[in-house]
Amino acid sequence: MTIPGFWDNPEASKKVIDEINALKDTVHTFRELEEGLDNLKVTEELLQEEADEELRVDLENGIRELSERINQYELRMLLSDPHDQKNAILELHPGAGGTESQDWAEMLLRMYTRWADKRGFKVETLDYLPGDEAGVKSVTLMISGQDAYGYLKAEKGIHRLVRISPFDSSGRRHTSFASCEVMPEMDDDVEIDISNEDLKVDTYRASGAGGQHVNTTDSAVRITHVPTNTVVQCQNERSQIKNREQAMKMLRARLYQQELERQQKEIDELRGDQGEIGWGNQIRSYVFHPYNMVKDHRTNYEVGNTGAVMDGHIDTFIDAYLRATMKR
Repeated sequence: MTIPGFWDNPEASKKVIDEINALKDTVHTFRELEEGLDNLKVTEELLQEEADEELRVDLENGIRELSERINQYELRMLLSDPHDQKNAILELHPGAGGTESQDWAEMLLRMYTRWADKRGFKVETLDYLPGDEAGVKSVTLMISGQDAYGYLKAEKGIHRLVRISPFDSSGRRHTSFASCEVMPEMDDDVEIDISNEDLKVDTYRASGAGGQHVNTTDSAVRITHVPTNTVVQCQNERSQIKNREQAMKMLRARLYQQELERQQKEIDELRGDQGEIGWGNQIRSYVFHPYNMVKDHRTNYEVGNTGAVMDGHIDTFIDAYLRATMKR
């Protein structure tokens, strides 16, 4: 930061400052844990010298609290893959089933938004296509924050819902599916060869919530990378130029991801093999009827409080998955 010219490029400077702040926070948290451990040792020594019930309860509570903080810190330190610290691009797509699946995709949208809010992450809607009657046909979010991709990569896959459908007048039980795709936001310094001749750019009027500019100007942008038939779109900004910039970021992320997949088909770290959005491919089931349970089929971790999960309390699922994959 003391090098002359450091502040000439504000965007590059900000990345360095963010990295510094993240490292400072890592060291500060470690020292806090050390101090907490030392305090517990002193408490234990006092308890050995003289039995005190209140002191014993304080020690037990302190051990539980410190253990949980150490577990969280350990998981954060294990997020060491090259892209774990990056922002995440999260896409939700309903499976077959029309309104029922579209409503399920919107429920997942609310779940991830609330999860991000609890962590203090910034959520930006890059693209939103509303459902015909309810829910969403597709939505793309940019979730910005330290280790956002590292955590959210645990959510890639098919999510299955079992419930009594509010759209069925007969009150029958329905099963719905939606896919969650997560990619890291790629920095501009990552070299990805994209030729303008390979791009097909379409503009159209934005749809859904978005302010007065919606349906008044052709500000939304859809870009197709013809050689790979990769399509991205963005309608978040009022400016067509800004939407194109965001769409190009999404395209670069997808193409980079596809290249990694070709190199590491067996591991398939960045995208995962999702398969068809339907039976037999789900990573997690959310059962609202005839009982309440959310179960991750990769780790067998499950909870009975479905309301808390849908309110964004999914860290225990993320924790279980990341620890399981790190052991491998």
